[in-house]
Amino acid sequence: MPKSPKKVSFEKQLTELEDIVARLEDGSLPLEESLQLFEKGIKLSRELQSALQSASMKVTYLLEGERIEEQPLPESDRKDRTEERGGRDS
Repeated sequence: MPKSPKKVSFEKQLTELEDIVARLEDGSLPLEESLQLFEKGIKLSRELQSALQSASMKVTYLLEGERIEEQPLPESDRKDRTEERGGRDS
């Protein structure tokens, strides 16, 4: 049974991308190696962007959940509930 690839942490991927960028900026690599590194860098960049979008969506979801719980009932809902209690507002 083939091994599934190990998931690398966001921080390690970011460090690897930074290293690739530094090597490419140096300009001393042969063209073929530069192209291979560039391709790897693009792949890492897309994976990192996806991870950031996923984290952002999770944070937004969690914050919206808190806002929903903290919001007061709309005026129409309060009137309906008051009428259900016989007109008493408690």
